[in-house]
Formats: sequence, C-alpha cells, structure tokens
Amino acid sequence: MRADLALIHNWIPQGARVLDLGCGDGTLLDALARDKDVTGYGLEINQADITTCLEKGINVIEQDLDQGLANIADNTFDLVIMTQALQVLRRPDRMLDEMLRVAQECIIAFPNFAYWRHRAYLGFKGRMPVSKALPHAWYDTPNIHLSTFRDFEQLCRDQGHSIIDRAVGNGEHEGHWSSRRWPNFFGQVAIFRVKR
Repeated sequence: MRADLALIHNWIPQGARVLDLGCGDGTLLDALARDKDVTGYGLEINQADITTCLEKGINVIEQDLDQGLANIADNTFDLVIMTQALQVLRRPDRMLDEMLRVAQECIIAFPNFAYWRHRAYLGFKGRMPVSKALPHAWYDTPNIHLSTFRDFEQLCRDQGHSIIDRAVGNGEHEGHWSSRRWPNFFGQVAIFRVKR
C-alpha cells in the first residue's frame, strides 16, 4: 500500500462507515474492511478499476464525481476519502462541501503544486512541471485545478471548515522532516483531515 494510503488507514476509526471517492482498484477499502471492520463504498469511473473492486468484493458504484453526490443522503457516512482526485474535478470547492454534507469528516490527498522542484522546473525551464506527483504533460493531464497547501487551507477557511490534521509526503508519499517543517515548499503530496 502506498504510504499516503497507509497514513489514511491509520486515521480511520474501527468500524467506521466510509465512502471512498475515486477509489481506484479498492486497495484502501479492502485493507480497511479487513483490518478495521469498516463498512465501505467506493465511487469510481474507470471500468478496469470497477472490475477489480468487484473481484475483491468491494461495494463500488460507477459514478462521475463531477456530477456531485446528490444521490447520497446527508450524514450517511462517518468519513469520506478522496485521494489524488480533487485536482481533476471541475469544481473542487463544491465537492468539498458535498463531502462534508454526507459525512462530518473527510480526508483529502492531492499533489502540491508549490513543491520546490515544480517551482524550479517552471522557473528555469519555463514549462509546466512533470514529476512523480504530476506525471502528465500539460496537454494530456487530467489535472485541471492544481493547488498548494496554502490554497487548500484558504478554501477550508473560506467555506468555514476546520482542518483537524494534515500530513505531507514526498514522491513516494512518505513523510520527511523537511516536508513536515515547510510543507508548502518540500511536500509533494498534501493530506488533510477536515471537518465541518
């Protein structure tokens, strides 16, 4: 399991009801069900990932996250998780509100565009950065809303949400003292726990 998923796994309480947005192949939900007796559902759009989830026995619904979560009632879940999907949404601000409508707490992980190598790449080469966290060229990237730690913190303040924890990771999604000390500069991956 990726280091960011392992950290998120540690943040999830025993027996929680979890919704995983953009759940991929269901790795996290599978581990949570096995290790923490979590009841989980995933939303995913990729057919191959949906098939893998079903083979693992994961409850998964085919759904485009840009359509919102109107099919899910208020307070249905304890936690909503979204890893590496916020930046591909047309309206990440609306999704944050929706996540905190269907659960009181959410966990979000996304690439930090202010990472020092991204800044240097853009500054010295004059081109959009390509890295492990941002592996696509500008013309074929699914990422349409890149942000930084500070951008996300400001969005939470503007919407009246509370950040209760945060973690940072490098290209392998692992923490390092430099990224914990200066997350907006040295952190490649941002992980936030937010509640209403």
